[in-house]
Formats: sequence, structure tokens, C-alpha cells
Amino acid sequence: MHKMVLLQLAATFVTAAVASTLFGVRGFFSAIWGGLAYVVPGVFFAWRLWLTSLRGEHAKVTTFMAGELVRLISTVGLLALAVMLYKNLHWGAFLIGLALTVKANLFAFLVKTRT
Repeated sequence: MHKMVLLQLAATFVTAAVASTLFGVRGFFSAIWGGLAYVVPGVFFAWRLWLTSLRGEHAKVTTFMAGELVRLISTVGLLALAVMLYKNLHWGAFLIGLALTVKANLFAFLVKTRT
């Protein structure tokens, strides 16, 4: 799970670097906002699952689903916060940053994991 979050964070910064060359500083920060709005709740969700596994408890389905619901709500809240706080938002870079960070999960199979 931690590798997944690191992969999403890497996708956010790669997208921001490309957005900065295409759209300038405005595109860079817009892509960062879009990507981090998805990554930050994922970090807390992964951290919570990791703490649950350290205690030796098995994650129940209801606990997992409640965590996913909180992650979804906080992602939407961070997206709304980005729109309200960053008045110079470049919508193209913002949405591309969000989309590529979300789709970084599809490339997780390329990251070799230890068993």
C-alpha cells in the first residue's frame, strides 16, 4: 500500500513538471493541487491500515469501507478547497494532475513487490 502511495506521489510530480513546461507556474501548482487532493487522503488511509496490521488485528470489511468513504469525502473536500483557495487555477492542469494520479494505480503491477 505504501508503494502505491509513492507511485501516486511520483505521478503527481511528473505531471506537475510537464504541466509547468506547458502552462508555466500556474499549471505546476494546479497539477500539484489536483494530485495531492487524491494522494493526501490515501496516505492517511494507508497509514491507518498499516497501524491496524501492526496491532495484529484483521481489517474488517466495514472498517475498510468506512475508511474508503472517509477517503472519498476528504478527496472531494480537498478538491473544493483547492478551487476556493487558488484563484488562478488552470483547470486543464488541475484535472490532468488529478486524473493521472488516480490512474497511477493501473501501473502498480509494474512495481515489483517483495513477499
